[in-house]
Amino acid sequence: RGVNLTVSVNRLLCVFIPLLSSIISMSASLRRVIISTKKAPDAIGPYNQAVQVNSTLYISGQIGFNPSTMEIVSGGVVAEAQQALTNMGHILDAANCTFNNVVKTTVLLADMNDFAAVNDVYTKFFTSNYPARAAYQAAALPRGARIEIEAVAVVGEIHTLE
Repeated sequence: RGVNLTVSVNRLLCVFIPLLSSIISMSASLRRVIISTKKAPDAIGPYNQAVQVNSTLYISGQIGFNPSTMEIVSGGVVAEAQQALTNMGHILDAANCTFNNVVKTTVLLADMNDFAAVNDVYTKFFTSNYPARAAYQAAALPRGARIEIEAVAVVGEIHTLE
């Protein structure tokens, strides 16, 4: 009986160890994809519009740039927020996502007094399943922008449980 048990354990280990090794190897290997679209402004520095690592998408801060002119849209913080979120939408689309996939945003404002006006624009893009969010006043934003918004999204179908 002891010999049969030893043989059974050895057979089990011969199957289990390569399987475990394969699982460890897969989890150690991450997939990194650069997301880029001409529908959103080009990066103005050494960064990408977005980077996807496995199922997590990191979207660089978007300001109110018109992608064709690379100039900030006129009209103040409301117009800039609209354009920044439109740009973000194009990046999400390039990654086969929507605003529903966004799980976290960070909003940087030149003036915290613009918070309510930005919220009005924000709710036109994030209509349900609101992401977690942080908002800060920044001393200065790129190119004199009034607002910058970055996001983290999860790629794939999302089911919200409440």
